[in-house]
Amino acid sequence: MAQVQMNSPHRSNRLLAALGEEDFGYLEPHLNLIELQRGQVVYEAGEAIRHTYFPHNAVVSLVTVMLDGKSAEMATFGCESLFGLVSAFISRNSFGRYIVQISGTASRIELDLMHDAFRARPMVQQLVLSFTEALLAQTLQSVACNATHGVEARCCRWILSTRDRWGSDELPLTHEFLSEMLGVQRSTVSAVTRSLHEAGLINQSRGAITIVDRRGLEETACECYDIIRKKFAQLLPGSIE
Repeated sequence: MAQVQMNSPHRSNRLLAALGEEDFGYLEPHLNLIELQRGQVVYEAGEAIRHTYFPHNAVVSLVTVMLDGKSAEMATFGCESLFGLVSAFISRNSFGRYIVQISGTASRIELDLMHDAFRARPMVQQLVLSFTEALLAQTLQSVACNATHGVEARCCRWILSTRDRWGSDELPLTHEFLSEMLGVQRSTVSAVTRSLHEAGLINQSRGAITIVDRRGLEETACECYDIIRKKFAQLLPGSIE
């Protein structure tokens, strides 16, 4: 086996970083570093999935698109995660649209090779299963959140969750994109972000939102943000900052 580069750029993904030397060495020769551009659709709903992605600093959303064209986010993937595997063990078709929120890099591996690793390497399998449970918890909590919490609280949760994945207080987010992720009208998002700006929690500029008062934003967010963070910390220590 070739010597493993422990400072490999692929280790920028926290799941890959959590693997031991032998398990990472099994995957590393098959990983390719790629660029993901903002607005890029990685997979469309129903499209055949051929690769598994491990984001580094890119942030990708899985959204569902209704017949009337409206969309809403089902899950978010960043440096703590992978996508293009959990929903592709059997059907190998994308359940929804995977769209890049924030540009960045990712490690990509062919789906068949990832399936081989899942079967051959127990620790890879354990990591994937732990992530799957955390993702399921996040998704189910988000369903409850969308049904019971107001737009302002959900918007704060979404901003904080994106910041955890992006790693910076300045987020390249537009009101249009936020409205699509939250499943509300753009005017509603504009009213909410204006209120948060006036409260001194965020600053707004063209195409960006900057967190000014993280503690205040956490207090305004619903409890779902903390619940999801704790679940990831329990199942995947070190995956979330």
